[in-house]
Amino acid sequence: MERRFVAEAVMLAIYGQLLVPAQPVEYVMPYSSLMELYDLLESPEPIMSMEEDDTYVRAYIKGLIDFFEEPLNKKKIERALASPWKKSPTLLVNERVSVTVVYALENAEYGETFDPIETDLILLSLREKLPILTDQLEFVDKVIQAAVPVQIFDIEDFEYAVEADIPLEF
Repeated sequence: MERRFVAEAVMLAIYGQLLVPAQPVEYVMPYSSLMELYDLLESPEPIMSMEEDDTYVRAYIKGLIDFFEEPLNKKKIERALASPWKKSPTLLVNERVSVTVVYALENAEYGETFDPIETDLILLSLREKLPILTDQLEFVDKVIQAAVPVQIFDIEDFEYAVEADIPLEF
């Protein structure tokens, strides 16, 4: 059984275990998180605290950008940009990992409490009825404090979230 999660694209570059799950996983990502990859790559600010880790993650971000820019993948993503909330056809990363890109359209519902990408993650989670996978503890805290009705997993619980038969609670 394939597990599905809403996640940011950069998490695939930072956390290698997301690309080698115990069973098939589909990551559903807002298009805005793909665009964030370009910003992260071009930013002089470090992504990781250690220089060696930062260099490594930047190389993976570049590889991820290259993956999304492959002609067939780019064409699939461009199809999603035709209208709000349209999904791309599935992009196969490997035999156990696939990605679907959604042209999420932010609205003001959560805009004061959350940044635009966090808002896209929340709206995508609500729309698709999928849990969010994140490494941002502040984001988790804000979701709890705002009583946003989404299920959210910390990246440290990824293996549990994939393997456990957890009913979705919305």
